[in-house]
Amino acid sequence: MATITEKTIDIEKILKGKMGAKARFVPRPLVNWLKRIAHQDQVNAFLWESREKTGVEWLEECVKYLDMTLEVEGKENLPAPDDGRLYTFVSNHPLGGQDGVALGAIIGRFYDGRFRYLVNDLLMNLPGLAPLCIPINKTGNQSRNFPAMVEAGFHSDNHMLMFPAGICSRRHDGVIADIPWKKTFVSKSVEYQRDIVPIHFSGQNSRFFYRLANISDKYLPFNLAMLFLADEMYKNVHKTFQVKIGKPIPWQTFDKSKSPMEWAQFVRDRVYSL
Repeated sequence: MATITEKTIDIEKILKGKMGAKARFVPRPLVNWLKRIAHQDQVNAFLWESREKTGVEWLEECVKYLDMTLEVEGKENLPAPDDGRLYTFVSNHPLGGQDGVALGAIIGRFYDGRFRYLVNDLLMNLPGLAPLCIPINKTGNQSRNFPAMVEAGFHSDNHMLMFPAGICSRRHDGVIADIPWKKTFVSKSVEYQRDIVPIHFSGQNSRFFYRLANISDKYLPFNLAMLFLADEMYKNVHKTFQVKIGKPIPWQTFDKSKSPMEWAQFVRDRVYSL
């Protein structure tokens, strides 16, 4: 677990970790701009104030800090915590951060902290979140360990909370929606006999973000838009979000009549129809 210091998010340290000795060639004005975009000081102030909390308590503190109002529909569709079974909760990913925090707070409270996220390793810099994470390094060589991490999550006695798109929603032809979902959640849920609970989360990022994301996806070898997610988070404070929980889909549904990719699309469609 990450150690808490007064400066938990340290852009210079992250650059060094990702770039090694080359980090010293990054121009100082660019480093300062990255600190501003990442809201380094604001985020660190919050992390310091909430340093005593971890797990679900910390997620609830985030929801309070961001002044999010969550209107939950279909809570009766959540399987009973004491039914002795494990589930895979899957959601669209409109915001890229707040949605994960909010859903973690709802599911974590309902299941007494018995769930895990699959997240990229940058989020492991958040000490309060770390106990709930199975880290995935999306930016470096560890990505080849992805199957092992997924395996560890499904093999555990925790429910899984996943965003099968892997990145937050994009806007194409005026429509804001996830990119096609990856099939892992289907194949692993079948293998471990977990029913899948579909969830739809409302909300969107700024027009600037979607324009930047489309340019980044098309022309750059890395996800530049990801750097702006903290900035987008602060644009989304004081807002109300709808969370719609659908009925669990039995794992037996996912038979050989469709490929795992087609079943992933089937669940994605179910989420968007909620």
